[in-house]
Amino acid sequence: MALAFAHDRISRDDYLQGELGSEVRHEYVAGNVYAMSDGTLNHQRVAGNFFYLAKKQLAGKPCFPTGSDFKLRVPLGQGEEAFYYPDGMVICVPVPGDALFTDSPSVILEVLSPHTRRNDEIQKFRDYLTLPTLETYVLAEADEPFLTLHRREGAGFRRETLSGLDAILDLPEAGISISLADLYRDVG
Repeated sequence: MALAFAHDRISRDDYLQGELGSEVRHEYVAGNVYAMSDGTLNHQRVAGNFFYLAKKQLAGKPCFPTGSDFKLRVPLGQGEEAFYYPDGMVICVPVPGDALFTDSPSVILEVLSPHTRRNDEIQKFRDYLTLPTLETYVLAEADEPFLTLHRREGAGFRRETLSGLDAILDLPEAGISISLADLYRDVG
């Protein structure tokens, strides 16, 4: 998120309607709207590789991946909510084809950049981990094969890291495994 319009709180419905015709994507947090910043080519490659590899492995199965154009709704409590655009998700529950968002991902991927790192590691981390369906939150470095994972374990989450092109990202909740060599293909 790059730019806040904090003085002009808008309703959820106005936000969702505005996004339908907007050329710029925005995230929404408790009535405040933030324009999304652009990512690097490496950022796009990691996110695109995740989508492509997950889609290939999930063909014909109940789970499916989404890219960065599909919104995630997160209840924040006290009647507030947020809408984010994760770089990738795997969803394992039925979602209608005309849906504008989900609130039930099993896996969320965020590719880190200097402009988004703090938000991805703090605010989104806190918000995402409240989702009851979330099993794994993946934070991927954009320029090197390094992942920080937060996996559901009992009532909390366990942190682990994966690094190097020989490492494998196993996502048993979705039934897929992705090598970091494939995830970081063409990243330079």
